[in-house]
Amino acid sequence: MQDTKHIRIEDFDYPLPDERIAKFPLSVRDQSKLLVYKQGEVSEDRFTSLPNYIPGGSLMIFNNTKVIQARLHFRKETGALIEVFCLEPIAPNDYVLSFQQTQKCSWLCMIGNLKKWKEGKLVREVTVKGIPVRLTATRGECRGTSHWIDFEWDNSSLTFADILEAVGELPIPPYLNRETQESDKETYQTVYSKIKGSVAAPTAGLHFTERVLNKLSQKGVDLEELTLHVGAGTFKPVKSEEIAGHEMHTEYISVNRQTIEKLIAHYGNVTAVGTTSVRTLESLYYIGIHIYKNPDANEEELHVCQWEPYETDCKLSTTESLQCILDYMKRHNMEALHSSTQIIIAPGYEYKIVSRMVTNFHQPKSTLLLLVSAFVKGNWRKIYDFALSHDFRFLSYGDSSLLIP
Repeated sequence: MQDTKHIRIEDFDYPLPDERIAKFPLSVRDQSKLLVYKQGEVSEDRFTSLPNYIPGGSLMIFNNTKVIQARLHFRKETGALIEVFCLEPIAPNDYVLSFQQTQKCSWLCMIGNLKKWKEGKLVREVTVKGIPVRLTATRGECRGTSHWIDFEWDNSSLTFADILEAVGELPIPPYLNRETQESDKETYQTVYSKIKGSVAAPTAGLHFTERVLNKLSQKGVDLEELTLHVGAGTFKPVKSEEIAGHEMHTEYISVNRQTIEKLIAHYGNVTAVGTTSVRTLESLYYIGIHIYKNPDANEEELHVCQWEPYETDCKLSTTESLQCILDYMKRHNMEALHSSTQIIIAPGYEYKIVSRMVTNFHQPKSTLLLLVSAFVKGNWRKIYDFALSHDFRFLSYGDSSLLIP
């Protein structure tokens, strides 16, 4: 593990001119370019051709999380504009329950223009579903770079989901350097998004259309979904010289029993769509080890810590670990496993479940670039040099790649 912890983030830098960052998506999602990296060889294709590279009878896993309109703006009597960016629910601490709350709930939030909000409640008069509502935000304790915020509104017929849908703003990535537009509400969601909770899209999935999904199904590829709620930490730059000094953000995951059964049945033949799916799938191995060591663990105790993959000495096979999860779910009569992960995947990591990856092109010096490097055995520069020299578009709204190590 020491070698992994001492990785210098400057070794994962590359020149990314602003004009190569896609500010808007293509008008047709599946017309993006597709870089194919297969066992060291790089080629270029169109995303509509993706099904040609995925074996029939294999399993493809998607993250079905839905981006919420997580940014709320309040104006103080002084005229100062305060942004309250909802990160994760605190009371209740379940996404679904929080969205269903009427009259009040509490979230961990980032605050924009914090120095102008010394005390008191923020108040905003809004109209939701034709109903006038008074929405207030009260600041609580500081937690790192975020704050506990209590939201209250004076109409019990409206849920917090209704409030966000009506007056929240979609949080597009900061590096796009532009305001959110109405079109982003559609284009910054995958066509299969279902479960509200992310503050960023699982962007590899933005290229998929019903046409591509149908071609995959017709070929006999088994399409399966899981949920990882993408946190704002996905944009957090690595500021330490070595990655040992970088704290990974916690993200919340939900995986159905059927998905575990399919992973066991398709072991060694799994394509993950996006780094969020990768992080969830690889975390499952370590969740299985937790259960193996403590069969009576509760779901909170199944949390995967940042450095756990590099510190665990358990030699459980992947199938055995997944079977531990399946048995645990059956014992507790659970249809879905809910847990959380801080896993960092970097060179030195040994992949347990994912055998192919669909992903976009990531920021320099990012943990996502470390994840890709670990997957392609350090050969990321060959991929990124090809993409830069062949006019590929980068980051969230950019082009795609299929990685087969």
